Amino acid sequence: MKPGDPEAVRELFERIAPRYDQLNDLLSLGLHRLWKRQAIAWLRPRPGQQLIDLCCGTGDLALVLAEKVRPQGRVLGLDAAQAPLALARSRAAQRPWLPLEWQCGDALDTGLADGSQDGAVMAYGLRNLADPAAALRELHRLLRPGARAAVLDFNRPDPAAGPSAQAAARFQRFYLRQLVVPTARLVGLPEQYAYLEESLGRFPLALEQQQLALEAGFQQARHRPLAAGLMGVLELVA
Repeated sequence: MKPGDPEAVRELFERIAPRYDQLNDLLSLGLHRLWKRQAIAWLRPRPGQQLIDLCCGTGDLALVLAEKVRPQGRVLGLDAAQAPLALARSRAAQRPWLPLEWQCGDALDTGLADGSQDGAVMAYGLRNLADPAAALRELHRLLRPGARAAVLDFNRPDPAAGPSAQAAARFQRFYLRQLVVPTARLVGLPEQYAYLEESLGRFPLALEQQQLALEAGFQQARHRPLAAGLMGVLELVA
């Protein structure tokens, strides 16, 4: 599978959707929920806001945000794959009071109005898109001036940054090859999760992400490492 190939990525998430949340909990020991809440803490969602969750997957972030924008706010979850969206809609149906909408669409070309969003999140999506720079430009276009966005993903440690980054890179390889893929093999998804390491190979480094965001028009861009540098959140102000 070629990293960044839109059709291949869509098919990957169509395939893994039924196991996605279970494997995330297992492989991160539930810590992915903490990392997502740290992204939300940067966003500072408030009642009445219009927010978007790009590459929303099965909707766990959108559901948390929807609680925080009530009443009169709204959260739009957008994803290119139908299977994760179906699960998101099913989860939302159990909490019908939440102001949620779901849309199948392309994070590189959402078709939404300029400046229509008061904030945005993207969790584990930027790395999978064909053009991260174009994704950041589209994200900036959607936000009103001064709005915040949080982009959470795996971090690619830069070995040139010194011994600690080199150690993080070695551990990350061990984690992906010796823990993630064998675990995914137990549920019949080894190739899909082997893709994680391949996708990291083309993912911009932290400083490169900051630069791409500034070039996209963001006033502020800071990449904050999480989990000893294995994960990171790009904190943005439009």
